[in-house]
Amino acid sequence: MKPIRHYALGAAFTMLLVAAYTTVQAKNYVTPKAYMFGFSASFNDSTVYFTDIQEVDSVWFTQKKDMLAGRGDYSGQLRSYCADKLNQPRRTCVVIGDRKLKNVEKKFEKMKKMYLHSKKATYDVHFIKEEDFKFKAVNMDDSQGETVAKVEKKKDKPKKDGKMPPRDGKMPPPPKR
Repeated sequence: MKPIRHYALGAAFTMLLVAAYTTVQAKNYVTPKAYMFGFSASFNDSTVYFTDIQEVDSVWFTQKKDMLAGRGDYSGQLRSYCADKLNQPRRTCVVIGDRKLKNVEKKFEKMKKMYLHSKKATYDVHFIKEEDFKFKAVNMDDSQGETVAKVEKKKDKPKKDGKMPPRDGKMPPPPKR
């Protein structure tokens, strides 16, 4: 009977660790500034649009993959700009962002080179100036029920109430009223 109890306790402890790890990883954090650019293309024509690299204040990133959080909202801003101002609805828009300008510039040059100097197809490449279109910061505070942490990436320690479960692993019954 004891080995089964040990396996059950080991499995329960492992599940507890996995649950704690995944809840910590689901957090987002906000940075004071980040850099991003947008790219818009359509499957119906060969016209592509690039925005300038822009500095945006108060940008959220996912802690798990250290990626731009709310990419759909930022690409939606670019998509609505293309539909309203450029009269080109139903375009596929992508936003690339990072906390470091050097990383964004590297990705921007790589994508620009792919579309400007393509030997397989010719693209009509247009650049959208920052005066014409500017990304607005997206607040991810209440997005999809995720837990958020502010500027620092410090992990919050759970508060100790001084109560420990008994050594046998069973929780005591709730107090009677």
